[in-house]
Amino acid sequence: MTAGTAVPATDPLTLDDVEDRARALLAPEVYDFVAGGSGGEATLRANRAAFDRCHLVPRVLSGVDTADTTTTLLGVPASMPVAVAPMAFHAVVHPDGEPAVSRAAAAAGLPFTAATLAGCPLDELSVPGGALFFQLYWLRDRDRTAWLIDEAERLGARALMLTVDVPFMGRRLRDLRNGFAVPAHAAPVNLSDTQRGGGQSVGAHAASVIDPTLSWSDLEWVRRRTRLPLVLKGVLDPADARRAVDLGADGLVVSNHGGRQLDGAVPSILALPAIRDAIGDACEILLDSGVRSGTDVLRALALGAGGVLLGRPVLWGLAVDGETGVTAVLDLLRAELATSMALAGAPHVAAARRLGVRGASATHVREER
Repeated sequence: MTAGTAVPATDPLTLDDVEDRARALLAPEVYDFVAGGSGGEATLRANRAAFDRCHLVPRVLSGVDTADTTTTLLGVPASMPVAVAPMAFHAVVHPDGEPAVSRAAAAAGLPFTAATLAGCPLDELSVPGGALFFQLYWLRDRDRTAWLIDEAERLGARALMLTVDVPFMGRRLRDLRNGFAVPAHAAPVNLSDTQRGGGQSVGAHAASVIDPTLSWSDLEWVRRRTRLPLVLKGVLDPADARRAVDLGADGLVVSNHGGRQLDGAVPSILALPAIRDAIGDACEILLDSGVRSGTDVLRALALGAGGVLLGRPVLWGLAVDGETGVTAVLDLLRAELATSMALAGAPHVAAARRLGVRGASATHVREER
């Protein structure tokens, strides 16, 4: 779609429009499960407010009429600096579930991150022509943890993403008030038969399967156990980032779990610059939590990320129209990013990462290079 082209009134113009449509279609308790955060949802709200306080400093007279959004993420070519985030229980919003999302991501030229709590076998998510990342929870069942790592390697996953900010689930009050439980049709089939959790609350299920004692020594075990690039998801402190790099991490995801874990945690976008300053280019840095537009992706690049993980908007697209809805979300995000980059005078992703950012709580200016 070119700038100025009229669109039908029924077409969504923003990712927020897609969410509005999904909310109208989904049962209230399902919408709340996806949309909600933990506690009073202060971090959930702060994620968006922090993005809005980060103001880009565009460059002029750059001669940019189109922008090239292509890049690589963890060594994988990508049509834009975006991968689909790991998310559980896709089938609660649409019966086509994770396979539809993985196909849409592959068609869009983007990596798809399969979750430990996926509702279908992992081999259904390894799409020809697609790039698969695998997200790992540290399970109480250590044999199953090892099996999941081996299965990811067997299926050709390009990275292993260990979630480190979920010793147990945050108190998600919307789910508690709604009595939301893991539906049998969306239960995580890659766990052992006794751990799939159908009918349990999400918090109770997580407590039964996730080992809360995950520590730095366990990270060393994972590093020795796999040949895959190892990414830690859920890092917010620069000291933790430095230690992860020292222990062999190949990448970090600066993330507060979309506001679903510690309520009151720092917004990811505000934690990003200090982590980049702490580790430099020692490993790749991605970001999630609160990304809702192409301009948000550009802000993350300018503040030091190599790319972002996109979560809830993908599920909104899935809820609205299955695979086609996810494709529409990814196409819209890429169009927004290309427009924002061109208006900022950034012809490519490397130039986007040299843009300056001003904000009420964060100031970041990159040196000319």
